[in-house]
Amino acid sequence: MAGQAAGFVLLLVAACTMQAAQGYSRTTGMAKTTRYWDCCKPACSWRSNAGDVKNPVRTCAAGGVRTLDENEQNGCTGGSSFVCNNQRPFVKDGQAYAFAAANLNGLPISSLCCTCYKLTFTDTSLAGENLIVQVTNTGSDLDNNHFDLMIPAGGEGIYTQGCPAQWPDYENSVWGEQYGGVTSRDKCDALPSNLVDGCRFRFDWFKGANNPHAKFERIACPSILSAISRCKRNDD
Repeated sequence: MAGQAAGFVLLLVAACTMQAAQGYSRTTGMAKTTRYWDCCKPACSWRSNAGDVKNPVRTCAAGGVRTLDENEQNGCTGGSSFVCNNQRPFVKDGQAYAFAAANLNGLPISSLCCTCYKLTFTDTSLAGENLIVQVTNTGSDLDNNHFDLMIPAGGEGIYTQGCPAQWPDYENSVWGEQYGGVTSRDKCDALPSNLVDGCRFRFDWFKGANNPHAKFERIACPSILSAISRCKRNDD
């Protein structure tokens, strides 16, 4: 009887391991990357989108600092809720981090929100470098296996109304071209002060690379990212 029970446990463990491996295989692969910063409330800030999380992604008032209730409407559709300033890329102890919108392997948004991935770049001046990102948004304009990295003044994309609404004291021209954003590091200086370093990231650590490709793999979210977004998956 004990031998049968042990055999059953081993089979159950093997089955669970196979399921985990199959699930993990859906979140690895090759991806294209682009960049954007549209100032809009991230899609993963809506609890209905966020899936199995304790809290959805933090969202902020105009100015990008004061936290708003998760039910506040998107500033890109006439509401008062926008992206927070600290959801910009940064480097800590030699490791680069960022937030991103993503479309991966056909996964629903509820399975993508607040997951983290290690991107290892395979071309451009970034070949061999890695960036750890947390998914906080999706995009109807994203291709399959596509990370759209959040970089201030990286391009407003299809939502050109967000940054003027969040930052009414700044000319819309400071955000650069609709697709691609600012064209040189010195243009970052015209942005709101809390976003300047995030903009410079593209010309410093990112080496001015334009839409590099990367191998991606899901990893457990580092606390340094989940502390900023205030979102961590229960299945992480």
